[in-house]
Amino acid sequence: MGRIKNYFKEQFQIRKFKLEHDSSYDFYESCFQNNRSALPLLIIRGLLFLACLGIILVSFILTSTVLSLRFWPIYLTHWGLVLITVASGFGFAVSAKAFYGGPVDSAFGLPWYIKAYWVSYSTAIPIAIFITVFYWIFLTNDNQEFAVSYALDILIHAVNSVLMLVLLFTASHPSNLLHFYFAIILAVIYVIFNVIYYFAGGTDPFGNAFIYPVLDWSNPGVAGITVVFSAILIIILHIIVTLMTEARDAIARSCGRNTRKFSLSQY
Repeated sequence: MGRIKNYFKEQFQIRKFKLEHDSSYDFYESCFQNNRSALPLLIIRGLLFLACLGIILVSFILTSTVLSLRFWPIYLTHWGLVLITVASGFGFAVSAKAFYGGPVDSAFGLPWYIKAYWVSYSTAIPIAIFITVFYWIFLTNDNQEFAVSYALDILIHAVNSVLMLVLLFTASHPSNLLHFYFAIILAVIYVIFNVIYYFAGGTDPFGNAFIYPVLDWSNPGVAGITVVFSAILIIILHIIVTLMTEARDAIARSCGRNTRKFSLSQY
């Protein structure tokens, strides 16, 4: 219990709200490698980035054959696709910078592109998992169709999370509990967009006056409950992601790899 108490004491400090970390190496080295080469993560993140771009391209093509592409941007799922592409893209850029330019100097704080990667990473992973969980539990039982094919359904509502879990488990940098607000900010922005879209008379591709039936603002009670429940679920998922990071580091240590300074097992 003492280790857990000290871990949470460390996590719940004001500085943990910020984008501060002692070593830039952790952002372009895998926790499972025994050298300081940026190449392993450069390859992995490059493949992840290409996979994310491929999913977006497939989504564009298949959606355009059945529906109008003007409806593509209204769905949170597609916001999530853009987000995982940005996260994997920044991760690839960080690894490329370290591989081709040498070790990144963080003596005066992390460079902006590492911070951008960390923000997108901390946002994309819980949001991707949220989209997967929410879709398969709460939306697939509805009569509404949200994907033009079952294959695309799997790509955008399941493979999206798998790709982000690969990004998480191959990384070495921390996931701070107090970084939950990144994902919450994105969720709030989407809710604001959803409300504006509804009151502006926007419809889904089938003519319904809502984007998702559980966010039908003609029934504000249900929509409001959905928003609150979603916010709680996102925070819970962020906590789970943080704990998965700790599990990742524990596995890496058991394999003989030294990991970051602050870890649950140290306390």
